[in-house]
Amino acid sequence: MKYDGRHSKRPVINVRGMVLIYVLLCVLTVLFSRTFFSETLRDGSVPGQLNQIIFYTIPIVLLGFLVYSMLGIIRDLAAGRAGSKFKARLLVYFMITVVFAAVPVTIVTALAMNEILSFWRAVDAEKASRAARGFVLESYSLHIEKLENLAKTVDFDPWIFPENGERNELPERILAVQDFVPEPDGSWKDQGFAGEESCRLALPPLERAGFVNREMPRDRDLIRYAFYPAGTGRGQVLRVLSYHLGEDFDSGAGAIENQVQQFGIIDSLRTNLQPLLIFYYGVFFFPTLLMTAIIAVSFTRRVTQPLADLAEATRAVAEGDFSIQILARREDELGLLISSFNSMVRDLEKSREALVNAEKISIWQTMAQQLAHEIKNPLTPIKLSAERVLRRWRTEPDRLGEILESSMLSIIQEVEGLSTLLTEFRTLSRPMENSQSYTELREAVEESVGLYRNSHPHVQFETSGVAGRITVKIDKHKMSQILSNLFINAIDAMNGQGRIEIRADLVKKRESRYCRLSIQDTGKGISKKEAPFVFTPYFTTKETGTGLGLPIVERIVNDHDGSIWFNSAEGMGTTFFIDLPLEGNVMAEEPSGSAGV
Repeated sequence: MKYDGRHSKRPVINVRGMVLIYVLLCVLTVLFSRTFFSETLRDGSVPGQLNQIIFYTIPIVLLGFLVYSMLGIIRDLAAGRAGSKFKARLLVYFMITVVFAAVPVTIVTALAMNEILSFWRAVDAEKASRAARGFVLESYSLHIEKLENLAKTVDFDPWIFPENGERNELPERILAVQDFVPEPDGSWKDQGFAGEESCRLALPPLERAGFVNREMPRDRDLIRYAFYPAGTGRGQVLRVLSYHLGEDFDSGAGAIENQVQQFGIIDSLRTNLQPLLIFYYGVFFFPTLLMTAIIAVSFTRRVTQPLADLAEATRAVAEGDFSIQILARREDELGLLISSFNSMVRDLEKSREALVNAEKISIWQTMAQQLAHEIKNPLTPIKLSAERVLRRWRTEPDRLGEILESSMLSIIQEVEGLSTLLTEFRTLSRPMENSQSYTELREAVEESVGLYRNSHPHVQFETSGVAGRITVKIDKHKMSQILSNLFINAIDAMNGQGRIEIRADLVKKRESRYCRLSIQDTGKGISKKEAPFVFTPYFTTKETGTGLGLPIVERIVNDHDGSIWFNSAEGMGTTFFIDLPLEGNVMAEEPSGSAGV
């Protein structure tokens, strides 16, 4: 029999699965933590309740796995299973290692975050933001004032309408000058232009004097001012000046505004930093610790399970099971130890077989002596009866009839007893071939019950627990022989009155399926003193019994790849159980459900 520790508790997920989940968790932690920090630093707020529920689901599930695994170890300790103490001790060492590795990281992280928070609190970001924004506004105001002064004091006609055809450079920061005149239909016409072509406008930006509203990206880094040139009236000429604010003026102002917003987020983080750190720890760091602890539990099981299997197998060998073999899944020292154990058990099995053979020889010698004694006992009354008849024949032949019938009947009775004894002994001693035929169980039970139902009217036979279509691998004659022996013993135990219940259940042993036949009586039961000898040849508690009935039943069952045992309580009754292989792999109707063994 191969043994691979199936009776021990297996983890929900094996070690490889745990490591894979751990790697995936680390990858997800990196990806989601980056998203988490970017979103948090974008608005400075703590994640909402829904996000917290979603994020906390992972550590809660992992914590459930860990608690489940720990409960399994606690149950093993409470049940005193082999290797449970060593497993618990090793797990404690693993957990201490995890804690020692996690505590310094947690402390250093907390201290670092506190220092960062203190540094943030020391920085007056708001004051710096106000100053920078004030500088931008002041510079913009100065440029506006300068542009308005240029429009009022400088005559731009020479640049638009040069006398000699050559244009001089425009005043500082003036990028372009453009005149528009109205048409009779109300539209505007470009009358003249000087400066950079990129600043030319198709239409006047407005039909009145004043500063032009800036449009991006058209007016990047410049402002425009519209006015009526000197010597012209309203509605005659509209002149537009394009003034350069400086390179990257708008991008610099935008950067300052962005930094102002960032400083605002930092200010909000000052109050939310501690909850955010707790959230980050619970969502990203704590699951990795839980995962490490779960992997530690799995590794503990993986390391200690071979030792536990070895301890259980050793206990089984001590109880007499020499067929056990542990499957060695490793090539390390533990695998070598298990292989050595298997080799030792095989050697013990060989030694036990030799011992069993010697015991069998001794048993057969005892049986032969017992048989000789059983044969010798009836020979004495046979001899006496024959001598009595012969003596009467010689002395008083005319009175021979007075003793002839009784003497002959005595001889016949003793001869029939010897014949029965020899038949049962021959049945027990001769080799028995496995049956290749099959028997429909309910039919065989009903036929056997029918033989005793009429002759024992005070015995109630209950056969409703035997369903139809259950076919067992045994021939009908052998099945009837089993049932008859058990019925006779049950009737004798009940003194001819009581109840016998017959049931049939389907069970599974490893990869094979069996029919479990149970025969329960309400008799006097079997005492603890007699129980070990029930299947011993010639052991009987009945005055007229031969002591071969149950040994023959056991022999038939064992030779058909089955097993037989019993449960009994004095004064309550006895139940015999017989497991016989089913026909093929076809599951029959189940009277009370199937059971696994």
